[in-house]
Amino acid sequence: MARKDLLDIVSLERGEIDRLLDQAAPFKELFTRSVKKVPALKGKSVLMLFYEASTRTHSSFEVAAKRLSADVVNFDVAHSSITKGESVRETIETLQAMRTDFIIVRHRNSGLPGVIAKLTKASVVNAGDGAHAHPTQALLDAFTIKEKFPEPAGRKVLIVGDILHSRVARSTSTVLKKLGVEVAYLGPGTLVPRVGPEQTRRFTNYDEAMAWGPDFVYLLRVQMERQDVQYFPSVREYHRLYGVTETRLQQIRDRGLYIMHPGPVNRGVELCDAVMDYERSLINDQVENGIAVRMSVLYYLKPESGEA
Repeated sequence: MARKDLLDIVSLERGEIDRLLDQAAPFKELFTRSVKKVPALKGKSVLMLFYEASTRTHSSFEVAAKRLSADVVNFDVAHSSITKGESVRETIETLQAMRTDFIIVRHRNSGLPGVIAKLTKASVVNAGDGAHAHPTQALLDAFTIKEKFPEPAGRKVLIVGDILHSRVARSTSTVLKKLGVEVAYLGPGTLVPRVGPEQTRRFTNYDEAMAWGPDFVYLLRVQMERQDVQYFPSVREYHRLYGVTETRLQQIRDRGLYIMHPGPVNRGVELCDAVMDYERSLINDQVENGIAVRMSVLYYLKPESGEA
């Protein structure tokens, strides 16, 4: 059955995940060529509909679309009729007249990309909705891990930080579990929710989490803007208890662990400056892989393929 939209990871079958990740590899190979474009989406249009500020995800989608030869339109929410009270439905009805083929949506409200998908014939890609989902981030994380371990089943990923407010933690842990990867959470008890049937391992002590034996330490950005109350005493205290300090970085180096972070990085909070020069830091790899994976997603959903 053809897939029109990519709204979350939960609805993806294992075969779809494998196909998206496998397809991203040849797209990444393009980056080493003098001409980095292919005509796969020539004549198609991609609308960037970002209700929340974004640098990495927005630019990554834009570069991905342009490397597939699609036309990109940036919808300026700040100067649109939305500021005058126009509803999402009215906005989509207006944009529908543009005959766009793809709409990339980021919004602070969970579930809104799904609502938009029902209102338009265009393929909708969720670029992050509230604390709900961020499917392309999860796919690029999985792709990055598979580059190091092509058969990732049985590997361990420790996700550290603000699990409660993180759409990245939800989506990435879901895709990794579908690939057979073991996932555990580490953070203050107030920010690491007790999950239900999935029974994800939960740590509040750094040393105990490291004793679990992770292969990857995945640091989350502390999202102050999503926290309506104080969930930990101070930023300094958070860094002392859960951040990758210089001492912990040496421990990580001695164990040969990989470090990941979805960005943007809060230096001195999630990690110290030295992490950026750590030889097994995959943070820059994630940025590059984000373009390849988003190219794969757009190509997978292209309207005329009949098999996406």
